[in-house]
Amino acid sequence: MAEEYSTERRKMISDTVKTAMGAMILSSPLAGLATVNNSASPATVGEIMNLIYKEIPGAPFPQTVDTLKSGDASLEVTGIISTMFATIPVIQQAVLKKANFIIAHEPTFYNHTDDINWSGKNEIVEKKMELLRKNKIAVWRFHDYWHAHRPDGVRKGVVLKMGWAQYDPQSSGIISIPETGLSALIQEFKKNLGINHLRVIGNMGQRCKRIALLPGAAGGQSQLRMAEELQPDVLVVGEVHEWETAEYIRDARALGKKISLIVLGHSVSEEPGMDWLVSWLQPKIPGIPVTHIPATDPFQWL
Repeated sequence: MAEEYSTERRKMISDTVKTAMGAMILSSPLAGLATVNNSASPATVGEIMNLIYKEIPGAPFPQTVDTLKSGDASLEVTGIISTMFATIPVIQQAVLKKANFIIAHEPTFYNHTDDINWSGKNEIVEKKMELLRKNKIAVWRFHDYWHAHRPDGVRKGVVLKMGWAQYDPQSSGIISIPETGLSALIQEFKKNLGINHLRVIGNMGQRCKRIALLPGAAGGQSQLRMAEELQPDVLVVGEVHEWETAEYIRDARALGKKISLIVLGHSVSEEPGMDWLVSWLQPKIPGIPVTHIPATDPFQWL
């Protein structure tokens, strides 16, 4: 998701998901600490969540999907894994690393609110829950808070991976890079973000300078609004509803607009933000190892 967090996605957040736990954590005696002390008694999940809340404007939020999906706030943390999705392989690697706290950007149980009853009785959901319980692993979704961080944690991670920090004013939404061809820009994304394949609508010879960056799934409304208001040479997104943004770009080009679309893929477009979380969080909890494990692209290209 991009820094201007989509109204469309906000409407998806369940009104029933509350942060009573967050309020409870804020009442902890450690609430005023800038870092978690490296003492004989390890920090708990709740203490680390509370520390993070203090870095996010307006946190804890009255409504959010960023709740614990397994485990509880009293669990003493032996290690932290940051990732896009708490996939089975990521959980298995966490066990090998003796890390019992996974901070995942996206859902663990296949729907926006992580409602385990969303698909009815489900064997995979039950086995995944059992794997987490058996290994005493806490999973916390870190979506709304990371996007609310200033700068947006996901966007910041992508900008750093692309080597564009000096070109990103953050306030305007446009990244003005040295002029390059669309084909060369595509290769930059593939190399710097480790993407094997991406999708493009545009002329490979087009000259590009003004980049509008919307990692993740901002939704068609936000993507079209950014294309209209900012007039970029290239709109770069994580994923699209094909009947929305893709068709808009196709028609815009047919009407003479020099705008292209690059679709990176949802997971790979936001993973850099969870990678940056390591360097952001580790100094605050020096006694607890923080490791990034990428969830990787789920698709095989044939």
